[in-house]
Amino acid sequence: MSPDLASYDRIIVAVSGGKDGTACLLALLEADAPVQRIELWHHEVDGAGRSFMDWPSTGPYGEALARDFSLPLYRSWREGGFEREMLRDSAPTAPVVFETPDGIITAGGQGPGGTRLRFPQVSASLKIDVADRALRGQNRFLNRRTLVVTGERAEESPARARYAAFEPHRTDARNGTRRRRHVDHWRPVHAWSEAEVWAILRRWHVTPATPYKIGFSRLSCAFCIFLSADALATLQWMDATRFIQLVAYEERFGCTIKRDRTLLHLAGQGRMFEAARSQPSLVAAALSNRPIGSVLTEDWTLPAGAFGSGEGPV
Repeated sequence: MSPDLASYDRIIVAVSGGKDGTACLLALLEADAPVQRIELWHHEVDGAGRSFMDWPSTGPYGEALARDFSLPLYRSWREGGFEREMLRDSAPTAPVVFETPDGIITAGGQGPGGTRLRFPQVSASLKIDVADRALRGQNRFLNRRTLVVTGERAEESPARARYAAFEPHRTDARNGTRRRRHVDHWRPVHAWSEAEVWAILRRWHVTPATPYKIGFSRLSCAFCIFLSADALATLQWMDATRFIQLVAYEERFGCTIKRDRTLLHLAGQGRMFEAARSQPSLVAAALSNRPIGSVLTEDWTLPAGAFGSGEGPV
């Protein structure tokens, strides 16, 4: 079902620079959602610090997207990000930090100590839990109707095919006795094909994020656990320092990021993306955190990574 968009006080769109989140925003605009009620939320995987797992260009892309469409952008992160959580040794999970219209809020970080010393392979603690805490931690959502919009698609994996297109959000408390908060969750592109996603970006002249242009078929973290052998071979070539650092962590932990194969083994089975090899300026752009002027273009072309073999959640 499609919700009554005009009935919500706030519409939160989760964006990561990926095509599906961007398509969600554009789908809302095509459905005449009240623009003044839309806000973009971006999660900083690396804790708003130096790039460890994510693409350095992701943040600037999201900032340009928000600016181009005159929308507020609020970021969230867990202090220290992926790396701090991975290296946690007899310490509590780090506090959550999130931006709000009234400033920055820090919450949590006082729980019992624990030890990870391994890759958080399929973990909600760095992303989903952070967004949930940001929703629960702001009084502006109390006694209001909020719609959370995310870009999961059924085509991506059997697990995502089982997601509901529309349902109450995890933070929903519409029947609460003290603090009522009506929060729905909508996945507007859940039934879309990848072709439909690229088509709406083309209609709105929104250029895809740079990693797509050099052959990557998905835009999660740069060193995502779902990457293919070809993607890892390309990253080993274009970002050798980070690749070597992750290999060293695998050896230290005695645990691989891909569970069944080491990064070196998997990268050795892959072939570099030709789009990356032949376009050094785009490789540099993908690895840069410099501001992006605009994501809008009149020269829209399908990126090299479109319809690739990027793996997804199973």
